[in-house]
Amino acid sequence: MTAPYSPENSVIVESRDLKSLFDALNAQNYLILGPALGDGAIVYDELTAVDDLPRGWTDEQDGATYRLKKRGDDALFGYNVGPHSWKKFLFPSSHRLWTAESSSDGLKITEEKQEKKKFAFIGVRACELKAILIQDKVFLNSGHTDSVYQARREDAFIVAVNCSQAANTCFCVSMNTGPRAESGFDLCLTEVLNDGQHYFIVETGSARGEEILAQVPHKHEIPEQEMEATLQAIAAKTAAQMGRVMDTDNIQSLLQNNFEHPRWDDVASRCLTCANCTMACPTCFCSTVEDVTDLTGDHAERWRRWDSCFTLDFTYMNHGHARSSAKSRYRQWMTHKLSTWFDQFGSSGCVGCGRCITWCPVAIDLTEEVRAIRENQPGEPKTS
Repeated sequence: MTAPYSPENSVIVESRDLKSLFDALNAQNYLILGPALGDGAIVYDELTAVDDLPRGWTDEQDGATYRLKKRGDDALFGYNVGPHSWKKFLFPSSHRLWTAESSSDGLKITEEKQEKKKFAFIGVRACELKAILIQDKVFLNSGHTDSVYQARREDAFIVAVNCSQAANTCFCVSMNTGPRAESGFDLCLTEVLNDGQHYFIVETGSARGEEILAQVPHKHEIPEQEMEATLQAIAAKTAAQMGRVMDTDNIQSLLQNNFEHPRWDDVASRCLTCANCTMACPTCFCSTVEDVTDLTGDHAERWRRWDSCFTLDFTYMNHGHARSSAKSRYRQWMTHKLSTWFDQFGSSGCVGCGRCITWCPVAIDLTEEVRAIRENQPGEPKTS
């Protein structure tokens, strides 16, 4: 179990000693995953050493815009969230459920064994921590336990990173999910570069975190009040950099009462229904099941793959497609994410990471769509 942040749990780890963290995790047979340069972006991938981290790199983001850029320092975590989320490891995009073999003895079906994965996630942001907790509700606490997710989630060791930089598409402050992580982690790092110094303020959030931290050189040279002031200053600076805001006041009823708002037609005229937003989203969980066979017909497999409410086949039934228009599919995604998700899981499905804005090819902005509906209610004067 994780514990809430307590100043007494904070220590200082010099950047050169971060190698010891990797060594301690490797010694306990964790597969270390975290940010690395790849495919023209900062993506989550397997890490073998601290040098695999994107030292000195950042990114610039806006609607339909992503660019890598060199920083003027050696920051290891001086970037914003990229195209991937941690769900690609916990809820894989493609997973075989069973195989079937036909022989003279009959048909034999073998369920896929759920191999337990011992992941260590490095660099999990506050909004992403919230996204993982939301998916916990979906896959572990909604009345049906997903064995694939459970096998990957149970032993996951989370090293969070407090954001020191925000993208122009970020709005986690509006969703109350960041920029500072307060729970849900085993260790939490805050990177500090100041007057030639490069170190991390490290908070512990679990007994496992304390055990790993004990193997990393650290010190308590900064007074607790000064340490807390540094953390608050970094969080305030990051919050001020965010380029988007979403007014969430009464957002459930706002969307539920505006199913025929003209804004849905406006967004439909721009939406490509490409599903990029759902693929990049850290909380979307739609999937489909696909059966495949070989040419002989003696071997068959059943696979679960990511799907999206933007695809026509996702709502296909005997009478046809339940949501045949782009308008209905976008409306379904947005109202589920921001409204009916509360009915299912007790919280919003949006964590304010801004990925859906950055990776939408036509720059549809979730925050702008909410604003447009809110400011132009039926019977109220239009706003400019």
